[in-house]
Amino acid sequence: MIKFSLSCDKGHAFEGWFSGSADFEHQTATGLLSCPVCNSLSVTKALMAPAVSTARKQEEKQAMVMDMARRDVVAKIREAVASIKANAEDVGDRFAEEARKIHYGESDARGIIGQASPVDVRDLLEEGIEVAPLPILPEDAN
Repeated sequence: MIKFSLSCDKGHAFEGWFSGSADFEHQTATGLLSCPVCNSLSVTKALMAPAVSTARKQEEKQAMVMDMARRDVVAKIREAVASIKANAEDVGDRFAEEARKIHYGESDARGIIGQASPVDVRDLLEEGIEVAPLPILPEDAN
């Protein structure tokens, strides 16, 4: 698709989208193209400034796309963390103890969240108990 700046013989300016120059010529020749203001069938292409894509514009577009992608990823992470927290019991600093109880069948199986030291996490992993940290979101870091 290509956008043309158009004008009629009465001086009204408007835009039109076409599949190409041949499409514009066909619509003009068959009377399908008219001015949206006065319905004049005498429509011509107006002078247009070409769209120049500079390296800076490309960088700005890429930054905008990356920013949108980052926002989407953070939103999905935020949603996942909220779901985990809503469906888990917060056991606080008793996390390692409760994780062991669940793993060895001494307590009912359930989702838990809490705090554990790096040493406790290493020990749990060595015992075959799967644990994972919840990500720290940008608003949590402030």
